[in-house]
Amino acid sequence: MLPLCFTKYTQIMKLFDVYPLFDINIVKGQGCKVWDDKGQEYLDLYGGHAVISIGHCHPHYTQCLTEQASRLGFYSNSVINTLQQQLADRLGRISGYDDYQLFLVNSGAEANENCLKLASFTNGRKRVLSAEKAFHGRTSLAVEVTNNPKIVAPINDNGHVTFLPLNDLEAWERELAKGDVCACILECIQGVGGVNMAAPELAQGLQTACKQYGTVLICDEIQCGYGRSGQFFAHQWLGIRPDLISVAKGIANGFPMSAVLIAPEFAPVYGQLGTTFGGNHLACAAALAVLDVFEQEHLVDNAREVGDYFISQLKALQQTQPHIVEVRGRGLMIGIVLDIPHKEIRQRLIHEEHCFTGCASTNILRVLPPLCLTKAEVDDFMGRLKHVFETL
Repeated sequence: MLPLCFTKYTQIMKLFDVYPLFDINIVKGQGCKVWDDKGQEYLDLYGGHAVISIGHCHPHYTQCLTEQASRLGFYSNSVINTLQQQLADRLGRISGYDDYQLFLVNSGAEANENCLKLASFTNGRKRVLSAEKAFHGRTSLAVEVTNNPKIVAPINDNGHVTFLPLNDLEAWERELAKGDVCACILECIQGVGGVNMAAPELAQGLQTACKQYGTVLICDEIQCGYGRSGQFFAHQWLGIRPDLISVAKGIANGFPMSAVLIAPEFAPVYGQLGTTFGGNHLACAAALAVLDVFEQEHLVDNAREVGDYFISQLKALQQTQPHIVEVRGRGLMIGIVLDIPHKEIRQRLIHEEHCFTGCASTNILRVLPPLCLTKAEVDDFMGRLKHVFETL
């Protein structure tokens, strides 16, 4: 029997309907496979928006979370949490940034918010340069530096941002030379924007110009980082070392967590940044388990090797399949550009071939699988994709 306080209500609370959903209820996962509530298996080449890094329900990961949850799930940042320092030590070593500082938060947008806030605290400026087609999040400053007016509310549209073509270095240098730019924020491989890749010339020239004009260089590695490109960070392919690096998604394999890697030149000030849940015990246990698996199973190397194989197979298919216009990306972050809308291809991959992929724009399939993907699973997907094209 319902408590008395509930008996007068006849409606059930509805979810706020902002997500267009596939009519599929995923209830189980293992590795690069997921299953729905009817028992149908799917090959997961999307990883829930590039979040699943070590594979669904990895046994070491589930064991570490279970053990930590049985000890302590959360306490605030008012006390010492040695798991945070363990994570900083491990992440610094594996990423090549052991001289940087680590600030732990909860989501990609929150990480970018703190990057922009810290940059402005440092140089006292307000203007930001961002790339056309950039996506950096849906909150406050993060959405303002996202190049999609449809999701920027009037309260977020404060005139702080100038959007520039991704690889037009001269345009970025002209704006920087005005001397009022707080930060440049860059996805070295754009995600939502369509797997567009920053050129080394752009990245290196931007780093030089930022140093010249006292501007903070931020690399948003939320989707392209954490091993996905075949290096720990995508910017490491480009020969730069940014001032601030934001990470999320793959950092904890689906547990809500993110972080900012901060160059040693930035001096921390008590109370300047803060978070209630960031770096909690359970989140740190998840992130440490991810790094364990990264090292034990050589997942960054696997992303590079299997990614190279995947791209080569897609480019071979492009030679015989006229609907594929371009294959771009690096590692296991791949865009398949089509000359037709992606909608029918993606729908048929899901409902007929039982395979999840992502999308961008109106004509790009995005492939963002767990980093444990095998060449056999690539071959499996290629067979399914060929069948879709053959039956159009």
